[in-house]
Amino acid sequence: MTVIKINAITVPAGSGDELAHRFAARAGAVDGAEGFQGFELLKPTDDREQWLVVTRWADEDSFQAWVSSPGFAEGHRSAVERAGGDAPRPVSSHSELWSYEIAGGSAG
Repeated sequence: MTVIKINAITVPAGSGDELAHRFAARAGAVDGAEGFQGFELLKPTDDREQWLVVTRWADEDSFQAWVSSPGFAEGHRSAVERAGGDAPRPVSSHSELWSYEIAGGSAG
């Protein structure tokens, strides 16, 4: 059964473009993970400060394997860090991981 993991990231006003840039810089980092089914970065269109990172996984074990993998750690380092530099300042002030499974819907 597909599981959905949503990382709700609080991003203060003015920092959203940087968050999107950082995600674009590591696009595809998770694509080869076993059980990975898809990913979206959702930008708020109202006055909320929460951006949502939505991932879909074949099962909980696949997600946990990714979180425990060297690829996860590497994918969460900035390009500057991967090149040997210092970590950039954080663009978020808080995040929460939410877990869901599909309970209904439509095909399209």
